[in-house]
Amino acid sequence: MIKNIKKSIELPEYPQKSDVWEILKSESRPIIVYGMGNGADKLIQRFSEYGIKIADFFASDGFVRGHYFHGYRVKSFSEIKETYKDFVIVLSFASNRDEVIDMLSKIDREYEMYVPDMPISSGEYFDCDFYNRHYREIVAAYNRLADETSRDIFASVINYRLSGKMSYLLEYYSEKQEKYRLLPSDSIEVFVDAGAYNGDTAREGIYYFKNLKTVYAIEPDRRNYKKLLRFCAECDSAKIIPINSGVYSFDGEGELAGGGNRNSTISGTASHEHQKTDISLLKIDSLTDGKIDYIKYDVEGAEYEALLGSRETIKKYRPSLSVSLYHRSGDIFGLVNTLYEEYPNYKFYIRRTKCIPAWEIDLIMISE
Repeated sequence: MIKNIKKSIELPEYPQKSDVWEILKSESRPIIVYGMGNGADKLIQRFSEYGIKIADFFASDGFVRGHYFHGYRVKSFSEIKETYKDFVIVLSFASNRDEVIDMLSKIDREYEMYVPDMPISSGEYFDCDFYNRHYREIVAAYNRLADETSRDIFASVINYRLSGKMSYLLEYYSEKQEKYRLLPSDSIEVFVDAGAYNGDTAREGIYYFKNLKTVYAIEPDRRNYKKLLRFCAECDSAKIIPINSGVYSFDGEGELAGGGNRNSTISGTASHEHQKTDISLLKIDSLTDGKIDYIKYDVEGAEYEALLGSRETIKKYRPSLSVSLYHRSGDIFGLVNTLYEEYPNYKFYIRRTKCIPAWEIDLIMISE
């Protein structure tokens, strides 16, 4: 069942003349950043480009230990409310946990809060100039989607990225199982999990694909791969073949910018510096001579390159595809348009599970 899909939502008007960054630049009230870490680092850099001043930082109660972040003593929310009569909150972290999202929703109802969209991988920000330059491509991708739910989710993400308002994300999303209902689950026997992390999506595949026999679980980050191996050792319901490589457009060698988490990415697509390690790269076309029924691509900004390395497989076997659309600002329309033109015999759907900011966006492609 689709959750929280209310009335249909339209794309923003064209041309757009303002966005969340311009709104914050013109704000006269103190701007308080909620959160620390990489997200806050990127936010500080973006603010410096606009001349936006930060008044303070605060963290959730369990993270306030009297420490400093970029020269600011990190305060509790109670301290912020005691210090300032009126202020604007800017969120700098992500979460898909219900209890965290409920807490953020409560804050959003009581205070003015923005959640700026910041690309996970390198590339441009989705601001009004970006929207205006790519408007025709955005409209083309919107019109190529196969159902109203896909178009509503697409439009809500675009509206969110321009406005920074969390309400768009909470009104238009779908439950995880909706993605799997779109897939021909009974006919999926061989699953390629590109960006397998610790085996979480392989576990989902085993649950939803009752006739699943083989999973090629491909994960480049060595620490993640160790977690994946532990999952493989415990699994006895399908044959899982773990592969410690990055999925790319060619077979060879590359560098991984990684932190032992979901955001490990092939060097050159990263948005900020990580420790780099040498890794092997493979294309899915070289993976097996056998039939493949389903490929999931969640490769932290290298989705386009991974798809290039899958062309022969897709054209030969016409597997169902799931492609992440949230690592770069242009993926949500650019990948849709590119794949639509290359594979006109597929239907295109978008589903997004509840998450703040607009992550966990999947393009589901089903062969007709």
